[in-house]
Amino acid sequence: MFACALLNAQPMGFYAPAQIVRDAREHGVEVRSIDVNRSGWDNSLEGPPERLALRIGLRQVDGFRQAWAEAIVAARGQGAFASIEELARRADLPRRALRLLADADAFRSIGLDRRAALWEARRTPDGELPLFAAARARELGEEPDAQLPTMPLSEHVAADYQLTRLSLKGHPMQFLREMFRREGVLSCAEASAARNGSRAKVAGVVLVRQRPGEGKAIFVTLEDETGVTNVLLWARTFEVQRRQVMASRLMLVEGEIQRSPEGVVHLMGAIVHDRSAELDRLSEDHRPEIELSRADVFEHPQMPRHNVPRGSHPRDVRILPRSRDFH
Repeated sequence: MFACALLNAQPMGFYAPAQIVRDAREHGVEVRSIDVNRSGWDNSLEGPPERLALRIGLRQVDGFRQAWAEAIVAARGQGAFASIEELARRADLPRRALRLLADADAFRSIGLDRRAALWEARRTPDGELPLFAAARARELGEEPDAQLPTMPLSEHVAADYQLTRLSLKGHPMQFLREMFRREGVLSCAEASAARNGSRAKVAGVVLVRQRPGEGKAIFVTLEDETGVTNVLLWARTFEVQRRQVMASRLMLVEGEIQRSPEGVVHLMGAIVHDRSAELDRLSEDHRPEIELSRADVFEHPQMPRHNVPRGSHPRDVRILPRSRDFH
């Protein structure tokens, strides 16, 4: 039943990304990654009824087209793909589609991780040359091993979030936990269990910003590897710290834990810190502008597009769809 509920939630962006994996595993449902030899456009169920697994669909790859996914599924009817070149030829995919699939780490079933797949995708030409189309010969010559360095797990996770909004490999905050622990920052799970009225500091990736009704209160949802924390900021607090609230990709909030009689926990924010620069620690060479979500519903723009650094990678400055902004 739980697997079916997730299956019908299209796209998964309606969920907090890490929450999908936690909830699925708590219900005994395995979540399987995107793969060119197994994924369709939609999320799908695999395996016997007594042991269903949820396969993430190609629709989760940001920028990927449904027509490309349908071409992959149709070509897969002739057998599994053994190489990126074979996929490109049989499904007639452009190089952009191949690079998105490589970025999404979707070539594991043919023995390529993200970095090796990106290397192959860049070598694969757009379209099929007439001479090779007639002979059905390989277009790419044999190339010695490029000896690419292994991509660290933290960078894999960052790339997963940038392309698919979730990762089955981990959560960005788990790689920063020790640093924040030394600053006395609680995890979201620890904040949920904290005593009513106690002071606390919580940090996490910003999932949602809301300003409902007349806007007397601002709600921010933070996510880490343990769950989510709901932060409440009064309008006067927000106005004093507008830049930190509006610009943060990774936010640290100091405030007071408030627990309602029904058991709902909020962190009543007093001081907000923009700690987005810490995301640069996840990558060997990426810039710090890793936008894991853009999710405010203010009337004011969150971050003007002209502030985006020129020359940065498109994935690092992309804007996630509004489907993650809850009113």
